[in-house]
Amino acid sequence: MQITNLATEQKTPALLRLGFRPFFLGGAIFGVFTITLWLLIYKGAISLSPLGDGYWWHIHEMIFGFSGAIIAGFLLTAVQNWTGVKGVQGNTLLALFLLWLAGRIFLVIPELLGTTLTSVVDLLFLPAVAYILAKPIIAVKQYRNLFFIPLLALFTVANLEMHWAIYAPDTVSSVYSGYAGVMLVTLLMSVMAGRVAPMFTANGTNTPKATPLPWLDKAANGSLAIIMLNLLLQPIMGFSSDFFAVMLIIASIFQTIRWLRWRPWITLTVPLLWSLHGAMKFICFGLFVLGISYLIPEVPSKHVWHLLTIGGIGGLILAMISRVSLGHTGRPLIPPTSMTIAFILINVAALVRTFGPWLAPEKTLLFIDISGGFWLLAFGLFIVSYGPMLISARKDGRPG
Repeated sequence: MQITNLATEQKTPALLRLGFRPFFLGGAIFGVFTITLWLLIYKGAISLSPLGDGYWWHIHEMIFGFSGAIIAGFLLTAVQNWTGVKGVQGNTLLALFLLWLAGRIFLVIPELLGTTLTSVVDLLFLPAVAYILAKPIIAVKQYRNLFFIPLLALFTVANLEMHWAIYAPDTVSSVYSGYAGVMLVTLLMSVMAGRVAPMFTANGTNTPKATPLPWLDKAANGSLAIIMLNLLLQPIMGFSSDFFAVMLIIASIFQTIRWLRWRPWITLTVPLLWSLHGAMKFICFGLFVLGISYLIPEVPSKHVWHLLTIGGIGGLILAMISRVSLGHTGRPLIPPTSMTIAFILINVAALVRTFGPWLAPEKTLLFIDISGGFWLLAFGLFIVSYGPMLISARKDGRPG
């Protein structure tokens, strides 16, 4: 389908021709920057006062800054495939990216605008993405994909709660709000994996596609939605650790059944596939161990969350942006060899960050440094390998 005139397309800088380009590259660079800064803050190597304090900033920026950029890039690119309507590009895309970037800058240095305006700038980004995403979906009446609009609205509510916790800590918990954001991203990843993982697996291994079971998808995603709402509504309904734990274990069971039906073992020779399935493994395993941690106090939940955040979300983001960037820049779906190393590193980073401090608490700082170093190497390899692709025109000369 010729979505746009090629001559008009060539007048637009390559980086601004489709949403994945600035947001994947910007998000990856920010992922390296924010973990570097967090490691320095955590060790006390630098004196910095970001909005909320260093701990609040770390949680917020990994969820709403880093993950938010990747989600925006993915959705703004996918909507073109869903609707056949040309995706946002040029000055509009630049303005949206600069709005995201402004939030990142002002949260690190809140003195530039003051705390209130800093919060407002940050809170504007997700609604702006939702508006741009909704326009073509509504125009072609493809209401099935409007699902992502209320999801972005809930993401905005979680972000609002995190900010509100700065101003009224007695009414809202930044921890529960942050965890709600984690579960929202996990839910989104689960929905998208359910849509693409069976197809990618079948195409990449030349095997039949796993037969979808709608009830299983609904159970896997619905249980995550309940967990997320439980956290999001905590200021109103309170929090029951037992209920939370049981729901996490139930969600893990449904996720695991679905994942096994996708036959992950047949993907071990295809890096773009095993990296995706490896991330799903962390979601399945992470939900289960996290559930146990809320039943057994000796299991440290604050460390176990990193199975989801690093291994699940970080791993799936790295796998998906590696694949999407190749496909949408007109290249074969064969990643640079260095990305195999990156995929391994992100898996190891999750294991080290979770189990190191759990088994040897006295060496927590060392394990955090090692895990952070592996994260930096993994996304650094993506930036070096994919940066030139993302700032250059498609190899096949097509728009996008």
